[in-house]
Amino acid sequence: MQDYLVKTTLYDGMVRAYASVTTNMVEEARRRQDTWATPSAALGRTLTITSMMGAMLKGEDSLTVKVEGSGPIGAIIVDANAHGDVRGYVIHPHVDFPSNEYGKLDVRAAVGTEGTLSIVKDLGLKDYFTGQVPIVSGEISEDFTYYFATSEQTPSAVGAGVLVDTDYTIKAAGGFIVQLMPGATEEVVTKLEQKLENFPPISSLIEAGNSPEEILQQLFDDEAIEVLEKMDVQYKCKCSKERMKNAVKGLGSEEITKMIEEDHGAEATCHFCNEVYHLTEDELRALL
Repeated sequence: MQDYLVKTTLYDGMVRAYASVTTNMVEEARRRQDTWATPSAALGRTLTITSMMGAMLKGEDSLTVKVEGSGPIGAIIVDANAHGDVRGYVIHPHVDFPSNEYGKLDVRAAVGTEGTLSIVKDLGLKDYFTGQVPIVSGEISEDFTYYFATSEQTPSAVGAGVLVDTDYTIKAAGGFIVQLMPGATEEVVTKLEQKLENFPPISSLIEAGNSPEEILQQLFDDEAIEVLEKMDVQYKCKCSKERMKNAVKGLGSEEITKMIEEDHGAEATCHFCNEVYHLTEDELRALL
């Protein structure tokens, strides 16, 4: 199934819901970052949720998410824009643990239960919007739920799942964000709580072939769902050789001369996609 997300409303506009399938996107991140199983799950959940948050933006707006917990995988950094482009990495991709008491990947142990979740939005204004909350779970979804309620004052339910195969490839990934809009009634709130309480793991629904629309239909039973937009999501990096040249140029002529005389060239690797860029001596001289 192709990766995509849907934006929807329900209950006469009292609820806004997003759902996504991100299996290919998370697999591309795993391949590029060479993550082991538990870091794949942690990074994949963060990529999935951030992609849906990107869909909440407009135009050329973008956001950057940083999950910086006390666990051994270190920080998770992901950014996304309003066009479905997402990229991200984890500081220590080669960490793994035994399964937790539920027989699932122990994301909490990998991320840690202390630290911060920070979100910076570039909305094209003079100053960036920055929100930061403490990590409350380490399971990622609960931490974003707390962020929305605390930093954006939007009661939300966030769910994301990643199913990793025995060879470390990604079998299924996706998620949902359900938000209460101003004016939502107590009756609607109670219905949502009841539906979310017994909802099956989203990764199992995706593995069974359910689309984002079908996931929401299962979540909301017979409730009428109005689909506002469908959007492709993909792992896409902004790096390029031209960007590397500009970065090297910013180091100044003395540093560039050293690269020519001592290293006979320059090399840089992108954190987000692990693409390696080389500059020859001639290319460095051109920058001078």
